[in-house]
Amino acid sequence: MSGETGQYDRRTVLQAAGATGALGVAGLAGCIGSTDDDGGDGGGNGGADFDTVQLGILEPFTGDFAALAEERNNGETLAVDEINQSDEFDFEFETEEYDTQLSPEDGVQAAQSAIQDDGAGFITGAISSSVALSINEVAGNQEVVYTPGAADVSITGSNCNEYVFRFETNTAQIAEVMTQWMVDNLGDKIHYQIADYAYGDSVREEVDRRMQNLSDSYEEVGFTSSAQGATNFESVLTQIEDNVDAADALVVGATGGHLIRFLAQAAGRDLGNQIPIVTTTGSFSVVRGGAGTAGYNGEIYSGTRYVPGIETGDNRAFVEAYQNEYDSAPDNFSRVGYESVYTIATGIQEAGSRDPTVVRETLSGLSRETIFGEVTFRECDQQATNPVWMAQNVAPDQGEVADVELLTKLEGEEAIPACDAVGCGL
Repeated sequence: MSGETGQYDRRTVLQAAGATGALGVAGLAGCIGSTDDDGGDGGGNGGADFDTVQLGILEPFTGDFAALAEERNNGETLAVDEINQSDEFDFEFETEEYDTQLSPEDGVQAAQSAIQDDGAGFITGAISSSVALSINEVAGNQEVVYTPGAADVSITGSNCNEYVFRFETNTAQIAEVMTQWMVDNLGDKIHYQIADYAYGDSVREEVDRRMQNLSDSYEEVGFTSSAQGATNFESVLTQIEDNVDAADALVVGATGGHLIRFLAQAAGRDLGNQIPIVTTTGSFSVVRGGAGTAGYNGEIYSGTRYVPGIETGDNRAFVEAYQNEYDSAPDNFSRVGYESVYTIATGIQEAGSRDPTVVRETLSGLSRETIFGEVTFRECDQQATNPVWMAQNVAPDQGEVADVELLTKLEGEEAIPACDAVGCGL
């Protein structure tokens, strides 16, 4: 572990301790590994005596999101290794990995296996919103802390529960920066093309709601959708082309292989030079890498959660540690996996307990230092207050993979919806 990484561990824990005001540094150091022999399952800050914590890692290791899962798992693994080697945490994680594929049923089975068969009180992962929503329910019923990797607003909105804490930036936060920028720079006549599942529906709903609030002349001038996992977009591309004169922008709600295939076929028809294409995940390195030149054919924009070059928080230390470990730069899901594991670890350390109920009480409302700077898990929905950016995919100086040019930024409190607008009853 590098010196920079060690500083990150220390600052994360000490920031978390200071954020609540409930523990001094000395109290934090002594709260785990004390003389209390209840196994950490019954006490809060009174101390606990345990050496290991079981963590279940649930990812779509096979299927359309496999490349995203590998990226997220790299971040998870890096965080676990750092925590297990750090003097700032008085326990170590033991982990097991489970394949959720892209099926809610497989997600439920994986979560139940982690909890019931392997004794995990803490689980993380799942990139598909449909899968994450199914695991949400398991986490609430089984009373285990869950940090999801999907973006559908309802995960910490109408389907929230007190055991779910999300570091991933949700669709509402991305939609806020997208819509403000579109109204100012492109216009307010929108054609929607979405992947037909929870995430795509969420993109359309969140963008539509904000466009209505931002512009009296806003109009949805067209709508098309494709099944999750679709491989042929010829018919929807024809419908979109027939509508380009009426639309100011094409909003695409999709990710992973689905978005890569759409961009490739759209580039084959030069669609990006007929209408600006505005995506929610086109800045992801996996998408840009898979799309190649199609990732910047014409005007391709993206709401952006993360790029490794941002100058915020402890991002430089994270990027250096990640590059040293994997010989590549991190991307969005890398940072989500990394910070999701650190969130759980900080909650356990702060609580002085591995009892998920005690830990979730500690995490709710907690502020901690992250790669974005200080981020809070709001008490009202337990969503992280992350900043967001609007970006354009541009031609690279060399190679075929698009560069990402950041256009504007919204701070966390500017991007996140008001508590009374998310539908969470916490």
